[in-house]
Amino acid sequence: MKYQIIPVTPFQQNCSLIWCEKSGKAAVIDPGGNHERIMDALAQHGLQLQYILLTHGHIDHVGAAKALATECDVQIIGPHIDDKFWLENLPRQSQNFGFPACEAFEADRYLEDGEEITLGEQALQVFHCPGHTPGHVIFFDREENLAWVGDVLFRGSIGRTDFPGSNYQQLIDSIRYKLWPLGEQVNFIPGHGPMSSFGEERRNNPFVADQLLAD
Repeated sequence: MKYQIIPVTPFQQNCSLIWCEKSGKAAVIDPGGNHERIMDALAQHGLQLQYILLTHGHIDHVGAAKALATECDVQIIGPHIDDKFWLENLPRQSQNFGFPACEAFEADRYLEDGEEITLGEQALQVFHCPGHTPGHVIFFDREENLAWVGDVLFRGSIGRTDFPGSNYQQLIDSIRYKLWPLGEQVNFIPGHGPMSSFGEERRNNPFVADQLLAD
């Protein structure tokens, strides 16, 4: 799977353009804003957008999803249905966080734990990882040992759990029992900030390092 990270919104959210090199079919993960910038990247690589994938319903991850889906005539897939209330609450989110006005929308398809999404000859596995939000999902490319984890995990940190529907223990459990079993060799693209690996975070993350969470 090829990818390009496209920072969007004042929050510098890591939107990702991903594609199957053989077929030229592409998806966009978490288009939080700046949809013209995303369209330019699609054109630059000569790609055909197949769908939009959302990890969770916060505005900096979904703010441009509807505009992009309408312009490209593609479906919005994800997150898990437990984040539906965040998508319904987008007008208030835009006011609260100082974003351009954003209308509520509904995903064309919500995702469940264990699903697989195909993109050309490539595949992404879906894992439901609640905690930051109740319907958060992550996407995993097993062939490349690469994961898109949204706001579950960051280099040296973890997602906030002070939002409506957040749950700190669920977040820790999602990291320990959904992410770590994928392997220390897995590199991940977080929703914000630089990439890291699960092994690096298990050794050094001050929130979820193994020595802190030993039973």
